Amino acid sequence: MGAGTAIATRFQRTGRQALGWVLVVVGVILIPAPGPGTLVLVAGVSLLARDHVWAQKILDPLERRAIDAARFGVATVPRIVVSFLGGLWLFALGVIWSMSPEIPEFSVLGVGFGPDLPAHGWGVALGLWSSAIAAWGLLAYSVKRWPRHAAPV
Repeated sequence: MGAGTAIATRFQRTGRQALGWVLVVVGVILIPAPGPGTLVLVAGVSLLARDHVWAQKILDPLERRAIDAARFGVATVPRIVVSFLGGLWLFALGVIWSMSPEIPEFSVLGVGFGPDLPAHGWGVALGLWSSAIAAWGLLAYSVKRWPRHAAPV
């Protein structure tokens, strides 16, 4: 291996590590917020898994469970329809949050809400829309990858 190749490999590994850790941190921050936080977190761990055994040990069972859940989710037409409607619900909520309508004032367990939606505005709307698009993309991939006649019920 030449010196140029070794340096390029080192830069690739360092870049992959940096991006992986950034995605892990951003994913952890995004988990409680509306948006694809879990997907960002898994993407970061999958980048780190190329260089770290501990990340691969986390990723292997997660990958098996994700595949089982995806196959289960597209095993019947009603499940596919409900999954699509779930994405539609996220998209509709994004539209509502982008409009920031006034809501009646009320309180739950002493926490007051209104007249604005909690965390109203474009940031939440974009998070909801990106979640809907990610859900539809994963649904389309799962339907294509695991046809109903091959999926366990």
